[in-house]
Amino acid sequence: MLATWSFGQPAIAAAWPRLSDGGSSLDAAEAACRCAEADLGNPTVGVGGYPDRDGHVTLDAAVMLSPAKSGAVCAVRSALHPISVARRVMEATPHKLLAGAGADQFASEQGLETGNLLTESSKKKWLEWKAAHKPAGPILNIEEKHHDTIGVLAVDASGALAACCSTSGLSWKLPGRVGDSPIIGHGLYAQPGVGACVCTGLGELVSGVCGSFLAVETLRHGGTPVDAVHEVLNRVANSYDLTEQAQVGVIVLHADGGFSTGSLRPGYQTAFRDGHRNEMLQPEIVLLGA
Repeated sequence: MLATWSFGQPAIAAAWPRLSDGGSSLDAAEAACRCAEADLGNPTVGVGGYPDRDGHVTLDAAVMLSPAKSGAVCAVRSALHPISVARRVMEATPHKLLAGAGADQFASEQGLETGNLLTESSKKKWLEWKAAHKPAGPILNIEEKHHDTIGVLAVDASGALAACCSTSGLSWKLPGRVGDSPIIGHGLYAQPGVGACVCTGLGELVSGVCGSFLAVETLRHGGTPVDAVHEVLNRVANSYDLTEQAQVGVIVLHADGGFSTGSLRPGYQTAFRDGHRNEMLQPEIVLLGA
């Protein structure tokens, strides 16, 4: 299993028994995301996520096993575990993506947990930010201390790959903004027998180059995981006039178990665990250096 950022490590720890006991990669990846979604100390995933400009917390999530088996939700306002709602979209509907009130209604109809996503702590931070920022605008969640999207990749004993993403998006974002995380081919992609990818950082940068799809296509055409990470980061760097704060992190997992990680800038980390190792990894590639 691999997961984005430092909070990916406790998320993997919570999910690891499912995988090590012979469970599916999807069950494990979903469980890892659920752990992060329930962490009130993480202001960019799940309950306690920082709200949008108008004080509303909205969550996005996606799961993917293959082009045919994928599902996502975005702009969720009451589902406590959007990753599980996304999985239910994949398994119980013919659709790929449910949004907003429709996604919340679907979660309720499916008997999934709902509640108030805005904690008193997040509300206080929003009020402080609102008082200090006129006119208002979003803040990029690019530093490790702020965390970001959780993206999880897993491969099980049968060789099945799974990819999952969950996020509350940019802090203080414009109402209605949706980033890359719930969009298949942007925040995540998985192709059986080829590989899988998740991306984190500023979603607009990833979406503009279809980052995770680009990575897996690089694998499909014979590239290595290192090649795939380079391809995504170089495509981003060559497609935008990047600010000093612009960050993208990438994890690429080959179907044979090989993997690579990278980021535009320092500060990104990847959690990794298998039967022998359990550690935080610095990115193999940092495109723009210090």
